[in-house]
Amino acid sequence: MSGARDHQRIELERAIEDARGILANAGSDPRALVRARKSLVKKLAARAEDARHGAGQLSLSAQRAPTVEACDDGWQRVESIVRVAEASALEATTVARDVDGHAVAKAALAAEAAARAARRIVEERNHAYTFHADPGFSFGEGWYLAAAAVLAGIAIQIEPEKRQTAQVERFLRDAGLSSLVVPHRSRPRANKHLTEIVARGFRPDPLSAQHRVRAAFLGDGPIAQPITDFVDRRLAGAPPKKKVLLWVRYAAHHPGRNTTYAELVELTRCALAEGLVPILIGDAVRGGELPDGAADMTLFWKDALFQGADMRRAQLQFFEHLRKAHALVGQLGVTTAGMDGPALMGLPTMYLTDAPNVRMREWVTAVPGYEEVVRDADRLERIRRTLKRWAEPVDATSR
Repeated sequence: MSGARDHQRIELERAIEDARGILANAGSDPRALVRARKSLVKKLAARAEDARHGAGQLSLSAQRAPTVEACDDGWQRVESIVRVAEASALEATTVARDVDGHAVAKAALAAEAAARAARRIVEERNHAYTFHADPGFSFGEGWYLAAAAVLAGIAIQIEPEKRQTAQVERFLRDAGLSSLVVPHRSRPRANKHLTEIVARGFRPDPLSAQHRVRAAFLGDGPIAQPITDFVDRRLAGAPPKKKVLLWVRYAAHHPGRNTTYAELVELTRCALAEGLVPILIGDAVRGGELPDGAADMTLFWKDALFQGADMRRAQLQFFEHLRKAHALVGQLGVTTAGMDGPALMGLPTMYLTDAPNVRMREWVTAVPGYEEVVRDADRLERIRRTLKRWAEPVDATSR
């Protein structure tokens, strides 16, 4: 289809050039001039309409582009096509002034309408990113979006009339981001950009960026007492040692990324070998019993305490209390969005992946303590080295 349209455009350009040539060579013959002008106006109107259509189609793909650069480059091409529509309309209107007749005037008006419609495509471009409020959508995308808003001031639109719309509004308000929220519209920017935007925000000054994200995500108030009580109660029997989160993931989306029981047991043993207390977190364990020596925090997020109006901040306070009161020093597991809120706030993170994760590895060289571990023959050695580092005493002079 695109090949046929490209051929039609080439033929249309030739026809326009031919009509211009005929008009230039018509001399003073009134009939020849009228015929040439009529032909040129109609062809210019056709080009304006074709440009409007092309700008619309290209804008759709540009808005879905996987990177910020590709998106903006696509929109620059849209702008150039819109200018073709506008130039065609201007020329058609100019030529039509010298020709009487309803058909010619109608063609010139059609060209102007096409040019205006093309310009509206650019003017109505949606620069916002959508904060999804449907529980079925990735919860972690919200961490990416909020962090990108803190660090880059991106526009946010909230998915309306969903189960968690009010909670999203509350989180953004508490984070001081309400001024960046715009009305919800169709065709937002692709959320695939967000990890890249966050990485850019961290690179110039990682510690400053981390401080800003923490301030927005946690605020300056104390951790709610019910949250500290919940955590303390669940860890009442755990040894008073440094702890590490082991994430458990079971999801229908990308099931190949799910946790395997054998790997979970293996990671538990690695943590214990370094003197760390592994805390299982995320989805419920499948395929066997809770590994020996591990504490159980799975499904914590389903508790009513973490499903209320302030659910997002409550979940972040959960991790913060683990860090402050229970010596949490890091987290490890298959890539799951639940990890990324704590990671952005400074919790050292190792995520496991079968192959390099193009999207998330943007953070590996930008977000402090964020590490990718590809499941290759050396993975356990890499994991052990990092766990050993996490388990080491912290030099008081380096705090």
